[in-house]
Amino acid sequence: MRLSTKWLIVVLLVPLNMMAQTITMQQAYDSARVHYPNIKQKQLVQQASNINIANLSKGYLPQLTLSGQATYQSDVTQVNVPIPGINIPSPSKDQYKLLADVNQVVYDGGIIKQQQNLQQFNSTVEDQKLEVELYKLKERIYQVYMSILYVDEQVKQVELVKADLNVGINRVQAQVDNGTAFKSNLNMLKAELIKTNQRTIELDATRKGLIDVLSLFLNRPLDHQVQLVKPSVDNTGLDITRPELKLYQDQSILMQQQSKLIDAKNQPKASVFVQGGYGRPGLNMLDNSFSLYGIGGVRVAWSLGGLYTAKKEKELIHIGKQQIDAQKETFLLNTNTQVKQQQAEINKLNELVKSDAELIVLRKSVKDAANAQLENGVIAASDYVREVNAEDQARQSLITHQLQLLQAQVILQTLLGK
Repeated sequence: MRLSTKWLIVVLLVPLNMMAQTITMQQAYDSARVHYPNIKQKQLVQQASNINIANLSKGYLPQLTLSGQATYQSDVTQVNVPIPGINIPSPSKDQYKLLADVNQVVYDGGIIKQQQNLQQFNSTVEDQKLEVELYKLKERIYQVYMSILYVDEQVKQVELVKADLNVGINRVQAQVDNGTAFKSNLNMLKAELIKTNQRTIELDATRKGLIDVLSLFLNRPLDHQVQLVKPSVDNTGLDITRPELKLYQDQSILMQQQSKLIDAKNQPKASVFVQGGYGRPGLNMLDNSFSLYGIGGVRVAWSLGGLYTAKKEKELIHIGKQQIDAQKETFLLNTNTQVKQQQAEINKLNELVKSDAELIVLRKSVKDAANAQLENGVIAASDYVREVNAEDQARQSLITHQLQLLQAQVILQTLLGK
């Protein structure tokens, strides 16, 4: 039972280990997005918007104003008509007033509501600007990711070359041992193997550097032996769904909201108010003593000055919308141009991959023939190395074109916003 349990644990852990050492391009981007410093601004933008909207809503609450003044005037109103038995006192020249004013909005023309909407739309625009910036991160992640895949394919090809060279070394070694070949031929093959091993060292170092860069974006360490999964691409549709398009749409909506705010500012306003005061004199100007007093009522105001500039302000907003439309058209034109170029590049690379495959078949047959000739002592080691390198060059071309094709497809997918 202990032995069975031990093997069960091993079987369960192996897949987990394999999963931990594998990453897809989408996973790399998702992780990089989460840890990218700019992502923090999205939350801050929303927090700032919520605070501003909450502050604007306070405009619906009663507004309290406290004021006070002390004055001295050179003259006061006096009643100089003599009335028998009645003494009408004159107010003092020094007067004092403390006033509390409570104002409650009844109708503001919708200005607070429109200001809240404007703040919300402005937050949406700022958030979408961050989405555009984060989308640029996708291009950087994909570039690093594809570079690692290219290195991996080169490493595989180098291993094939090593295998061919080792076959040649073994055969020539046997011939040298039998006295049917010169040791210089063997040394030539060994020298070529050393050069190939140096390529492996260079590729390993390049891969480690790229993995370290990817680790920085993902904000977590990656094992240098992590396996990257080749991305699957879907270029069946050519509809553009880039975040820039939503940004233009949001900016246009923001402009419309600014127009609504202009209308709201030019509406009449109504409110009720209550004033309470203490001073000398009070409301009774003939009473020269300190007293409390109160006033209540309704205020109606309609500022007509804004009507003079409303038309021009809306014209400016219309011009702003036209500018946004022009930016959108320019973006679509440039993107569609890039899409056409990328499609042409994909078609070209597809043809090159096909021809590379045909060339490899021919080069392999020539190398195999050279291998047999080397075994029979018909050709020198240098001839065999030449054919090995020729096949290697053909395979390198295929690797390059295949990765370029995949990269072109990924770029097309990125241009479209997929």
